Amino acid sequence: MATKPVICPSCGFKNTAPGRCVSCGAKMEDLKVGKRTREEELERRYQQEGFSLVWALIALLVQGVLTAAIVVGLPMVVSALDFEGIYGMYVCVPVWFLGGLLVGMISPGKTFIEPVVATFFVAVPTVFYLVRTQTVRTMPTFMYVIMACVGVLFTLIGAYIGERIQMGPPPKAAED
Repeated sequence: MATKPVICPSCGFKNTAPGRCVSCGAKMEDLKVGKRTREEELERRYQQEGFSLVWALIALLVQGVLTAAIVVGLPMVVSALDFEGIYGMYVCVPVWFLGGLLVGMISPGKTFIEPVVATFFVAVPTVFYLVRTQTVRTMPTFMYVIMACVGVLFTLIGAYIGERIQMGPPPKAAED
């Protein structure tokens, strides 16, 4: 006896059984439990379903490598670039946004929080590094903290946009 395929409410992929979608990783309940309206399904589509430690570690690796490469490595290679003071934080904010966007695009399921947590753990040593290495272009420490918070916020925005790009448009309404 063939099983009826279960359509994922997030991406529209035809799965063989309820549980997690094979394509996008979204959580799917058994259709016999209760039918939701289209509006309820669309509201659930963009909600995070839990915290994935694996994707938090992957996001930490991505954000750490990107930040170290741009803030520390690039000035070593190109001596004309000196990301000291506020300029270091000006560079970190878009780097963290792009890291959140990248993780949002490649992670299965909905992972908005993982890149944000990873960026927080990357922002703390970055702020200490930039405060410690400032010489000419000095800035108060609280401004570094504020800029780091802005960077964490931009990571959330990047992760959300990455998830939206990954999921594509919402599935069409089924004709009954």
